[in-house]
Amino acid sequence: MKELSWRLAIVLGVVILATVYILPTANPKIWPYKKMNLGLDLQGGLHLLLEVDVVKAVESTIEHTTQEMRDAIRTKGIESAMAERVDNDKILVRITKPEDGDKFQKLMDEEFANMRILSKTTENNTQIIRMDLPEKETERIKKSASEQAMETIRNRIDAFGVSEPDIRRQGDNRILAQLPGVEDVRRAKDLMGKTALLEFKIVDESKDPESLKGNTPPGTEILYQVKNDKDTRRELKTPFLLKKHTLLTGAYLTDAKVQIDSQYNEPYVSISFDKKGAKLFERVTGENVKKRLAIVLDKKVYSAPTIQERISGGEARITGSFTMDEARDLAIVLRAGALPAPVNIIEERTVGASLGSDSIFKGFLSMCVGSFLLVLFMAIYYRMSGVMADFALLLNILFVCGGLAALQATLTMPGIAGIILTIGMAVDANVLVFERIREELRLGKSFHAAVTAGYERAGITIMDANVTTLIAAVVLFQFGTGIIKGFAVTLGLGIISSMFTALFVTRLIFDYFLLVRKVKSISI
Repeated sequence: MKELSWRLAIVLGVVILATVYILPTANPKIWPYKKMNLGLDLQGGLHLLLEVDVVKAVESTIEHTTQEMRDAIRTKGIESAMAERVDNDKILVRITKPEDGDKFQKLMDEEFANMRILSKTTENNTQIIRMDLPEKETERIKKSASEQAMETIRNRIDAFGVSEPDIRRQGDNRILAQLPGVEDVRRAKDLMGKTALLEFKIVDESKDPESLKGNTPPGTEILYQVKNDKDTRRELKTPFLLKKHTLLTGAYLTDAKVQIDSQYNEPYVSISFDKKGAKLFERVTGENVKKRLAIVLDKKVYSAPTIQERISGGEARITGSFTMDEARDLAIVLRAGALPAPVNIIEERTVGASLGSDSIFKGFLSMCVGSFLLVLFMAIYYRMSGVMADFALLLNILFVCGGLAALQATLTMPGIAGIILTIGMAVDANVLVFERIREELRLGKSFHAAVTAGYERAGITIMDANVTTLIAAVVLFQFGTGIIKGFAVTLGLGIISSMFTALFVTRLIFDYFLLVRKVKSISI
């Protein structure tokens, strides 16, 4: 009796625990915990295949290296040397004074040893050096760009608030993103595709950008500030002539948050720099007092205030007539960091909520039909013992759903298929036990002895078969992706639950009738 009591307590405890976790999905008002997560195929959402432009990552590295080389040449006093980027991924250096050749070579050895010299020629007493990055370094940059892009996108989506997103690499430079439950598709796409390269540049006010007609002076570029007129709903573009040299980037950002301007009652994004960034910002503002400093994000000017004095403290603000959602999204991408290269959407699929509801209905219907047929078969073929197995089968479904809710796993159509499969496996375990009991009864044993022998002998076979299937489920979860993992989780929970119900719960029911109720035999 003591043994039966603690066994009954274990079963009741598991039933209560599973019910507590499944209640929010059934009725959130009764128990406001967390609902079971539904996959993209069940609740609808967004499926995107993104491609990282890794070639641009290499070109960006070359551009930064070129700028660093110019700064180093100026610092070392090599006046006759000029560096420029050519053919997108190469650097061309011209040295007009022969005596500066050795100085530049020493600079290369000390600070740019990773650059590969392609050629050295002399034309009209001018030394011309062409260089690029070695293939191994280029491949490293491309791989790093893909990995960094995936992590950046993942951070943005997490901050956006998508439940159980599936984001993973596909091939060398592609990223697959599945976002269940996303309704604002355009906003999600903009959030993932925005490069979010924040730059601070000085406005060149020596010339009117509209009078240049595209012929910009060397070392400058024209970028636009775009504003939407709320009354006329027209897009207004204001050109700015900026110096190409970037004084400060968003790489030094530590925080970005939305705040409300008390004067105009409009949201803006407040940004904070780390210690190094704060010092750079203070130096930049101190050296350019009374000049306009443009805040540029993805080649678009957001604001260009005049620097009135040196700004210390490492804080600035980005204004631009934002809506609250636009300000929040801008803060998200700035906190998550800039993408190392542009990301292009090459495949897009939107699953509507109605299609997801239809999938849920069909999956639920197939599970009900399959369960009903199994319940009917067991009740007819094994009679009272089959009814016991049917009761354990219902508990098995409850345990699997409760486990999915407790683990916050995502239920997909393959997951529903896994539940249906485990229902069949649970009945199969009971069939093995019942047939073994029948064999023991044919040998003339008492019903109690036959039940004991049936569970002991068939239990070993059931354990072996289920453990091997569980190993397969673990392998699927470890090496699978997306819906395969969802199927593996459901299958694993189903195997554990079916072994518990087939070997523990039904045995408890048999022992209750035989030992407590003193029943001599049960129809089987």
